[in-house]
Amino acid sequence: MARMTAARAAVEILKREGVTDAFGVPGAAINPFYKALKEGGGIHHTLARHVEGASHMAEGYTRARPGNIGVCIGTSGPAGTDMITGLYSAVGDSIPILCITGQAPTNVIHKEDFQAVDIAAIAGPVTKMAVTVLEAAQVPGVFQQAFHLMRSGRPGPVLIDLPIDVQLTEIEFDPDTYEPLPVYKPAATRAQIEKALSYLLASERPVIVAGGGVIGADACDLLTEFAELTRTPVIPTLMGWGALPDDHELNAGMVGVQTSHRYGNATFLESDFVLGIGNRWANRHTGYKLDVYRQGRTFVHVDIEPTQIGRIFPPDYGVVSDAKAALELFVRVARELKAAGRLPDRTEWVAATRERKATLLRRTHFDDVPMKPQRVYEEMNRAFGPETRYVTTIGLSQIAGAQMLHVYKPRHWINCGQAGPLGWTIPAAIGVAKADPQAPVVALSGDYDFQFLIEELAAAAQHRIPYVHVLVNNAYLGLIRQAQLGLDIDFQVNLEFENINTPEIGVYGVDHVKVAEGLGCKAIRVTEPDRLGAAFEEAKKLAEEYRVPVVVEAILERVTNISMSRTMDISDITEFEPVATERSHAPTAISPLKV
Repeated sequence: MARMTAARAAVEILKREGVTDAFGVPGAAINPFYKALKEGGGIHHTLARHVEGASHMAEGYTRARPGNIGVCIGTSGPAGTDMITGLYSAVGDSIPILCITGQAPTNVIHKEDFQAVDIAAIAGPVTKMAVTVLEAAQVPGVFQQAFHLMRSGRPGPVLIDLPIDVQLTEIEFDPDTYEPLPVYKPAATRAQIEKALSYLLASERPVIVAGGGVIGADACDLLTEFAELTRTPVIPTLMGWGALPDDHELNAGMVGVQTSHRYGNATFLESDFVLGIGNRWANRHTGYKLDVYRQGRTFVHVDIEPTQIGRIFPPDYGVVSDAKAALELFVRVARELKAAGRLPDRTEWVAATRERKATLLRRTHFDDVPMKPQRVYEEMNRAFGPETRYVTTIGLSQIAGAQMLHVYKPRHWINCGQAGPLGWTIPAAIGVAKADPQAPVVALSGDYDFQFLIEELAAAAQHRIPYVHVLVNNAYLGLIRQAQLGLDIDFQVNLEFENINTPEIGVYGVDHVKVAEGLGCKAIRVTEPDRLGAAFEEAKKLAEEYRVPVVVEAILERVTNISMSRTMDISDITEFEPVATERSHAPTAISPLKV
């Protein structure tokens, strides 16, 4: 049998589990693993500028393609703690990433050695498994179990902590005979699917709520077929956006208190039956007024994780199943029902849904200077086509983007849904672009999100990873300022200052163009709305020519309130701006406004 270090055995397992890319920052306690990475070959490493950035790169990489598992690597102590935010983000959104950390030697871990911390205990609550491997011979089994856990049931992250002496110890390991463990995914039974369908057949105004689990299971084609067979409108969640194209006649729009469409909320409130598949009834979708969300509706919930059934509210019927396995049966039984003439006629309900989609629109066309953010998203719709992969995290930019942008394919809206950490967007966009170098990647940030991990632009410049980053700048913590309205304060959310080195930008403070250029990227500042289109086209050309990120900074009006509920009630959305009443008000809407 082959003899090699435990670190080399770990690298060989990574390759046999399908890993081709890793993101990280080396350090003393993880250097033996980096030596094995270099000598083993076959895995391309992207050097991040911050270890948290590496964890978000791994997330973006996983989210971009079915089957991907992003790997992030760091040394002992603060490197592991820096990656906790990435692990939290991944576990919240059911994203499998593998975090590998170095550790002090086994004999001094408990002696407060330099950069020795119990990272397994710290990471435990935000992973499916977090373990410090104390015996070198266990390394192959631990890595094998890690991939099994990441892929089985509800997907999620794992952390493996490797003391430096464990990495260096030689073990017997034969990589040629290594085999991944079988993946376990629960599957619905025929009887369960038939019962779930009985609720749909008995309803008059059904909807399907499609969550991120549908995309994660690579089951979007099955969802589309099932919706078309049963003529049931689909409401994607924020994490499920793209499961059905926005321009599909059965896409009813998104629902919620923030990232929602007027027509989506209206259709949901008219429904009498809801089939949730691969979703978790997140509070930004349901709001906190669950009586409003549930009133007059029957619910069936299908989810891969047993403890998700009934977590937020008890459904009328629950099914524990992988979304793909459930949808395969839903389609099979629906085909049989259609052949037998037993599917109800939903013509009127679908027509009413489409009518709302063509009448309940928000206005995007404004000519104001400084710009209103709505105009930025209108111009993005014109400039970036259906192949675009959008990447964003949190803030008014994300909320407005979700209300106004268009997504046509799964994994083309890549969003940190549950954790929402500022700074996520830049490194995640790098991971997405690394996973799919041929697709146009467009990131979207407010100024504060952009500044949190801005140094990762240098990593993309170094590794020639191009994408376009749309930066909407109002020098404000916009979402927090808007949340403070109910408290009648405007406190510690104002980022304005006069930059002594760039007086021409006035009170907008940070000169993002100079910073981006200093980090090796290209940047364009836009102050007038009629220049946005040309700027986006120029950005695409520059990204292609120089193979680096290109930042398009749009200088916005200082204060904008984006449509949302101030009471966390989906029936009580405040429209701060005038809604669309003429076609010219929403020229890039999916359905032209009917007037």
